Amino acid sequence: MPLFVLPFPAIDPVLFEIGPFALRWYALAYIVGIILAWRYMRRLVLDDKLWGGSSRPSALDLDDFVVWGTLGIILGGRIGYVLVYNPGQYLANPLEVLEVWTGGMSFHGGFLGTVVAMFLFAHRRGLSILRLFDLAGTAAPIGLFFGRIANFINSELWGRPADVPWAVVFPNGGPDPRHPSQLYEAALEGIVLFIVLRVLSHRFQMLQRPGFIAGAFSCGYGIARCVAEFYRLPDAQIGYLTGVLTMGMLLSVPMIVAGIALMVWAARRPATESAA
Repeated sequence: MPLFVLPFPAIDPVLFEIGPFALRWYALAYIVGIILAWRYMRRLVLDDKLWGGSSRPSALDLDDFVVWGTLGIILGGRIGYVLVYNPGQYLANPLEVLEVWTGGMSFHGGFLGTVVAMFLFAHRRGLSILRLFDLAGTAAPIGLFFGRIANFINSELWGRPADVPWAVVFPNGGPDPRHPSQLYEAALEGIVLFIVLRVLSHRFQMLQRPGFIAGAFSCGYGIARCVAEFYRLPDAQIGYLTGVLTMGMLLSVPMIVAGIALMVWAARRPATESAA
């Protein structure tokens, strides 16, 4: 037991209740993250100097896409968690699949759900799928930041036992102080990744190379997640796959490989070449 530990802040997961309606911090985090990401993408498409005269989705396209993207995030995230992380629990209690407000969302499932939504939307509107990928990649860390903060408030996905001064005793994590791994992920997947992508888009004008920002996001998230997994306790029903390898690491490796490949491919193309 370390000399100094941090008590878990007494934050009610329910922000407020009005009759049968309850607004939870978890739901609010998704709402705020999606709205801010949408507003950020709108600002990017309206900034001509970032695109070098190349085509991109319009602000009106993004206004319509936010509904498609939201459905992809929620449906993909929930289905991914149910199928990959806890199929036995939901097979025994199928109605719990609908209780998304209690937590239990997979980033990798949400990522795939959003990719499907982007393909369908781009095809329907005749837009460049790579441009849409790039825009989504620049804004995704905003949603990730708020989502990880919600994980912390929900006291879920906590870390491994730790003896660091900032270790936290979670109310449902036993008596051991633990790494606040949700906050590590909020910092790495949210703040650090957002800054890296912002530098790429604004300092190095990488939005002019279709697919590069999307690849950078995929690779950056995969690396950040793998680092965080060394401090995060694996889901009890899965545990370690082998040694220190976790499901989160395994699912992140293809994202890193695909991200690097996409960045290399995009960097070799002319800067303002249109992409289908």
